[in-house]
Amino acid sequence: MQEINLVLKHLRLSALRFGNPDGPKVLALHGWLDNAASFMPLAEPLCEWDVVALDLAGHGHSEHRSADAHYHLLDWVQDIHEVLNVLGWSSCHMLGHSLGGIISSLYAATFPKQVLSLTMIEAFGPLAMDPESSVDQLRESVLSRLAIDEKPARHPPNTAKAVTARLLAGDLSKSSAQTLVERNLVQNDGVLMWRTDRRLRTISSLRLTEPQAQAFLGAISCPVLAVTGEQGFEKVRNNILKRRGLVAQLVEASSPGGHHVHMDNPVAVAEHIRCFWQQVASL
Repeated sequence: MQEINLVLKHLRLSALRFGNPDGPKVLALHGWLDNAASFMPLAEPLCEWDVVALDLAGHGHSEHRSADAHYHLLDWVQDIHEVLNVLGWSSCHMLGHSLGGIISSLYAATFPKQVLSLTMIEAFGPLAMDPESSVDQLRESVLSRLAIDEKPARHPPNTAKAVTARLLAGDLSKSSAQTLVERNLVQNDGVLMWRTDRRLRTISSLRLTEPQAQAFLGAISCPVLAVTGEQGFEKVRNNILKRRGLVAQLVEASSPGGHHVHMDNPVAVAEHIRCFWQQVASL
């Protein structure tokens, strides 16, 4: 497991690199408020591939966006394009969980020549809202940004309390929460602090509409694997049912587990991914 830094034009991102440096290239993107450690449970079963698990901007060891910026979904697409340029990869497989799966789907549609295959874990394209909600969405977004600056930052007293807080925020196991939390804490002048940028918790300015989301999915030309947890998010399963006909080369798989199925049941999920990548290689 190697810690690497990727210097983009506007910020520095961190990543964990593992596997075979001479193997096929894989860029792995984690979920909202997670970090690159999300993919550590998959490191051993995917050791034949060269995997770079990125800390998205504002997460893990990566830098936060500048004070005058925010975390717009579409901006992460540019980050990923720059990351591939810095790595010197002309193409790669993309592996994304939750938010990372959404970002990966947008990238695969926008830059199809760079993506050999796309694996989405507990995601299937962008989240969508009705156009009529856009006005309220923008209002609530602006107010949430202003409000967060008025609230004092809350710091965990110790790692154990931080793990407990992470468990309360999701469905993952204690060991998985420990893995994520250890990468998301830093000591600053004797005070234990979250590394995550608080602005990630503000409301998005705008969501794509369903036709826009479907247009991105329909533009994906590479083979796609959609992995769900049997106890995962119902909205993801509903999106697959509604949108599966848009993806020409789609493989679906499911394993016991919740939204973080790749962490809590990594052997089963890795087997789905291995079989899929091997099929892609044989095409």
